Amino acid sequence: MSTQLIDYQELKQDDLSKVRKIISPKAYKHSMFLTFGVFFIDLAFYLIIMFGIFTVKSILVKIILGLLAGIVVSGMFVWAHDAAHGSLFKNKLLSEILGTIFMLPSLNIYRLWSYGHNRVHHGFTSYSNLDWIWRPLTIQEYRNMSKFKKKCYRVERSLYGCGLHYIYKVWWPKMIMFMPSDINSSKKNIIRISKAITLLFVLTIGIIYYHSGGVISIISALILPFIVFNYVISLIVYLHHTHPNLPFFADRNEWNISIGALYCTTVINTNWLINKLTHNILIHTPHHVDIRIPFYRLKYAFLDIKKYYSKYLHEYDLDFTTLKYIFKVCKLYDYKNHVWYSFSAAESLKLDLCDKKY
Repeated sequence: MSTQLIDYQELKQDDLSKVRKIISPKAYKHSMFLTFGVFFIDLAFYLIIMFGIFTVKSILVKIILGLLAGIVVSGMFVWAHDAAHGSLFKNKLLSEILGTIFMLPSLNIYRLWSYGHNRVHHGFTSYSNLDWIWRPLTIQEYRNMSKFKKKCYRVERSLYGCGLHYIYKVWWPKMIMFMPSDINSSKKNIIRISKAITLLFVLTIGIIYYHSGGVISIISALILPFIVFNYVISLIVYLHHTHPNLPFFADRNEWNISIGALYCTTVINTNWLINKLTHNILIHTPHHVDIRIPFYRLKYAFLDIKKYYSKYLHEYDLDFTTLKYIFKVCKLYDYKNHVWYSFSAAESLKLDLCDKKY
């Protein structure tokens, strides 16, 4: 399916500073009540669940609590994500301290995550030569892969296996194994300390919960939340920027930051519970227009943007049928013609592999 017949190149006329001017001051208003209210609610749920895992004897209950912890950890990560963008506090030190605390249960490193996300993803949204998050392969690239890598790609691009993407594309290479080369030694030492704090968290949870129920308690308190988090965050980011009507770009001349922010993002309407658990992160377009908007004001900013740019926006209601359809269609991408292919559609094509890399 090709993208909608809308001339999104018109957006090049409007840089983001012009778009931001239509957003009312209300959308930027900070509320320490809401900021700390959500912080302490998330923290309370997490600690209650962890206490439950520590005290209950039933293996089944421990596992259920571990799965619930993963959902709460995902919400904590979204809160930390906003702290990293500076949308919750003006004080960078406070943002880093609280953001680090809230990223620990997901085993993410605040400083490293901020380094890649703020500079690359927001700076070059859907320009695939730089923004590699959920970058789709071309038919040529897929055909050139080994059988094992094809299998991994198929699992990663499936509704039930998408959590693999964050683990092996982000967490391991860009979090655990990564050290930026363009920063000074003092900043590198801070990152080393951050990694050490994360390792200490893992060891502490491991030791404490081993003595409260053995391996099953460690699995429930540490591993299950990590697995659930990776699935949730992978799915959310996938839906933020992947849809049969959303393009990806390999040619810099076709792309600019306004196209990436307005046309290559989604706003997904869902029920109040999912919105609360994910802290409105599915209202994603205004977040890319201006990262300074806190999560509890995103819906107000979106209404302002919608008044002027509605034809460029991708808003839809989320249901299981739609979810399956997106995952079915959005497998491989033709960057020249801006066309998505399912695996079956790509396999049926008699191409001369002309979808060369741009």
